[in-house]
Amino acid sequence: MKTPPAASVDPQSPESPEQMPLTAAKVANARSESQILRELVPYLRPFMTRILLALALVVAGKVAGLAVPLVLKKLVDALDVGALDKGDAAAVLVMPVALLLAYGASRVGMTLFAEVRQIVFARVMARVSRRVTLQVFRHLHALSLRFHLARRTGGVARDIERGGSAISDLLDWMIYTILPTLFEIVLVTAVLVWMYDWGFAAIVIATLIAYMIFTFMITEWRTRYYRAAVEADTRANERAVDSLLNYETVKYFGNEEHEAKRYDQSLQHREEAQVMSRKTLGLLNLGQVTIVALGVTAMMWRAAAGVVDGTMTIGGLVFVNAVLLQLSAPLNLLGMMYREVKQAFTNLERLFGLLDESMDVRDRADAVPLRATRPKVVFDRVRFGYDPRREILREVGFEVPRGGTLAVVGHSGSGKSTLGRLLYRFYDVDDGSISIEGDDGALRDVRDYTQASLRKAIAIVPQDTVLFNDTIYYNILYGRPDATREEVEQAARAAHIHASIVGLPDGYDTEVGERGLKLSGGEKQRVAIARALLKNPAILIFDEATSALDSKSEKAIQAELDRIAQGRTTIVIAHRLSTVMNADEILVMDQGRIVERGRHGELLARGGHYAQMWTLQQQEREQAHTTA
Repeated sequence: MKTPPAASVDPQSPESPEQMPLTAAKVANARSESQILRELVPYLRPFMTRILLALALVVAGKVAGLAVPLVLKKLVDALDVGALDKGDAAAVLVMPVALLLAYGASRVGMTLFAEVRQIVFARVMARVSRRVTLQVFRHLHALSLRFHLARRTGGVARDIERGGSAISDLLDWMIYTILPTLFEIVLVTAVLVWMYDWGFAAIVIATLIAYMIFTFMITEWRTRYYRAAVEADTRANERAVDSLLNYETVKYFGNEEHEAKRYDQSLQHREEAQVMSRKTLGLLNLGQVTIVALGVTAMMWRAAAGVVDGTMTIGGLVFVNAVLLQLSAPLNLLGMMYREVKQAFTNLERLFGLLDESMDVRDRADAVPLRATRPKVVFDRVRFGYDPRREILREVGFEVPRGGTLAVVGHSGSGKSTLGRLLYRFYDVDDGSISIEGDDGALRDVRDYTQASLRKAIAIVPQDTVLFNDTIYYNILYGRPDATREEVEQAARAAHIHASIVGLPDGYDTEVGERGLKLSGGEKQRVAIARALLKNPAILIFDEATSALDSKSEKAIQAELDRIAQGRTTIVIAHRLSTVMNADEILVMDQGRIVERGRHGELLARGGHYAQMWTLQQQEREQAHTTA
């Protein structure tokens, strides 16, 4: 049979699954089922006692299930009407009553063992899913900024969600459904051989082999459509989340219909893949039912022939019928179980694919914690580029003395903000080094410190402040989660935002909205300043910290920032030169190089880049005042 392309999508279309932009999981190496299972084993080891107990309960449940038709056979055979003619009424009455009680107990036992197994194993499924998902979450946070600038948030979130639920599905279906069903088949076959002959066993084995071959072949064929549906679903979620996060931009340009069409393109691919998946599922179900029906018919025909020729009793016929009915249900589900397991493996492959993302920035084995109160910071001939083909920093070198303030100015794109990212070690330098002197007097490369201690010693007020969709109080507290409310309010006062907060209807409990969009740019920036102050760092970085403030607020907060910076090692990245006049040293950057350095007065006297920038800004300021 000729296989149509997955989801019936034009492979040349820019929106086809083959041409879709890579998500984090798609770039990972493909895993086999055995590799995925090996990766799950370490998470299962702590629960081996529970797993073995649950398996024992499964076996007990299957044995109890087989006891039901055996007792039913005995019950039918015990109802020997001829015994009444012989006056043996006790044999007619007592035996059936005992067998009826055993029959009821067997059925209760089946349910009891199954439910107890669920109780015992529930913790295993939930805990393993939690631990794997948590490890992926931690790994994503441990990745460098390079990964997060390229990721698609909606797709990554979708992969984590599906992968977490797939763990429970895989463990439940594979360990406690498929394996027990195969055990039950072997058990039933053995009992039939022991009680009758190999004819019944041959029919069961032939049916099972035909069923499994058919199921595996069709399911493997169907898996491609499920993968296509997963890819399309991930892509659709990526576009939906990206569009909603950029809601204002969509509104600004009136592109609601454009976004709807882009989203619908992904939905169309998902629709095609899902339709093909449903069609092939119908073929799978029909073939499975046909194979099981043929096997059951052959078994019943042989049993009926045995009753006719006297080699089997009526109870034997009832036994074979009951066994087949009991076995046909899990056999009919076996294909669905296998399909679910394959889908779980597909989802887990994408989840573990996130763990394959390489960590560009790692702690060295001998890394030490940074302990610093007023550290010295040294950049030594630093070269760096986000892309190897385009260098951002070229031989940048400077020193920030203990407790000193260094300002970095320059036009947009000169590499100013990159300095802060490298100091935080979001990236490692391509050449040269960045060093920090701790309280022990040793000047060490930042790569010799643990990342956690390095970032704990630094606080930044970024130019583009993004807040969590929570309260103002939470966003300030984020600077130091163990701080008291008094300390949070004190930081807010220092950032000149406390009065504005208490004037709101909900005060500090005011929700800031997605990315803080309910607050103005100035309010967000002051929250960021308060958050940085609450952290009480040894090194402060102000990256255009007052760019979103009006002149009056800027002047008040600038004075507060100057006070806060005293005694701390501070790096001020600024465009407005009026905010860096008091710095101990000012660096002027242009195209990734330091072209001038000195104090404010010295740089003005030179008449170079800095003086030109100062003159231009003063003219713009005078024009603004004249216009006002």
